[in-house]
Amino acid sequence: MGSAVSETGLLPQPAGLFSPNGAGAAQDEPVQPWQYDRSRAPVAVKVLVAGGFGVGKTTFVGSVSEIAPLRTEAVMTQASVPTDDLSSTPDKHTTTVAMDFGRVTLDDDLVLYVYGTPGQERFWFMWDDLVRGAIGGIVLADTRRLRDCFPALDYFESCGLPYAVAVNHFEGTRSYEPEDVREALTIPAGVPVVIMDARRRVTVVEALLTLVGHALDSTPE
Repeated sequence: MGSAVSETGLLPQPAGLFSPNGAGAAQDEPVQPWQYDRSRAPVAVKVLVAGGFGVGKTTFVGSVSEIAPLRTEAVMTQASVPTDDLSSTPDKHTTTVAMDFGRVTLDDDLVLYVYGTPGQERFWFMWDDLVRGAIGGIVLADTRRLRDCFPALDYFESCGLPYAVAVNHFEGTRSYEPEDVREALTIPAGVPVVIMDARRRVTVVEALLTLVGHALDSTPE
């Protein structure tokens, strides 16, 4: 496979990924039909998951990934107390310092590489690197802290990246309709808003499918 990244979001594929006996084939994954036929190799696209600190990005990536997700988490220390608000997530003891990464096959011809961005402001400089080659982004929101997702909304708007808003509904919190969230965040009518649970794979897949459909509709022919 070629290694060039195209304008449509195609990503380079590791050697052996599409060969059932190749050196890069995962030993613990079932062989897919397209792995025997290079003409059926799926399109691989990159998407980002962004949002505020503790909103559930790592959980989002981990619950949907069909491979062991790559996580770059560090234990939180007293040094982060002045800047990281744990009032809504008191059981959180680690934080992402670089990115989360996972892969999910949505169909025989479509594979998503899902990158979760770090949420704290001191790590925002990494977003410029992570966004390269992405076809779209998910802005993950917590209705208890809606203001925390504004930086991600502003970032995707400023770089012209298609995005969808996914409200991660936490247990014990009030449930809101998508249109209520749209109004609160002043999100344009054409941007999808979905309610989901980052722990439930089916709702995460639905959010990703919504984003992919929106990205396709937003991309010029």
